[in-house]
Amino acid sequence: MSDLHSLNEAINKKAGRKLLPSIAVSLSLLALIFVTMKYLPIAFAGVVTAAVVLSVSELTRAFKTADFKVSQFQLSVATTALMVSSWFGGVAGLAVATALLLPILYFLILLKGITGFVKNSTAATFTLLYLGFFGGFLILLARPHDGLLNIATLVILVGCNDTFAYIFGVLLGKHALAEKISPKKTWEGFAGGLVFTAIGGALAFHYMLEYNPLIGAAVGVLCVITATVGDLIESALKRDLSIKDMGSLLPGHGGMLDRLDSALLTAPSLWCVLELIKRFS
Repeated sequence: MSDLHSLNEAINKKAGRKLLPSIAVSLSLLALIFVTMKYLPIAFAGVVTAAVVLSVSELTRAFKTADFKVSQFQLSVATTALMVSSWFGGVAGLAVATALLLPILYFLILLKGITGFVKNSTAATFTLLYLGFFGGFLILLARPHDGLLNIATLVILVGCNDTFAYIFGVLLGKHALAEKISPKKTWEGFAGGLVFTAIGGALAFHYMLEYNPLIGAAVGVLCVITATVGDLIESALKRDLSIKDMGSLLPGHGGMLDRLDSALLTAPSLWCVLELIKRFS
């Protein structure tokens, strides 16, 4: 038993997070995603909205530690509006809502005075686009009649990358991918994620979406890049703001944004590919 404990601690140290709580949280989130998506898709939209709004809360709190004056309430309301617009209005609803809400946020910031306007409005813009706009594509993927398959494909792509990059990084990782941003990420982990996500993408596209598996493999490669960039952006935010985690809501993961970071940039990529296939196939 002590040997098992020692092995678990060694893995935790190598990977930079607690493995068993992380697995338990991931399985619980997967169950919530697939149950709501299968039986009540609008409830899935509500779950996504809640997750993104929680991320807004985490990010605005982090910004305030660096003396950014951003309103958590205003950004949460604006983000919720983007999610609702995405569900009922599709991509047009998301685009129009974003175009309307940004000037409103700028005006509300201006009412507080011009001191720090550039800094504060930039932080507000980043928050709304990074979380609200990109998060809206999670909703867009779920809207069609085959939304369950779209979301399942997204989960497979992100899950393959996270899982196999983690495994290969722990077992073989020696060369840092971006040492100054995320020291635990390695090229070996990246390569492992790349290979198995391409395989996962090919299988998902062939057996679930009934598209050419070669397209699925290419999408898998694309999604490894977007997921890795999303993860690095979130790591860069934490380092720049001098915080360890965005929050402590999810044991083994940190905050909600620590869990969403990969999916936020991957969802738009997958949505764009699926739309292109529908238009030109």
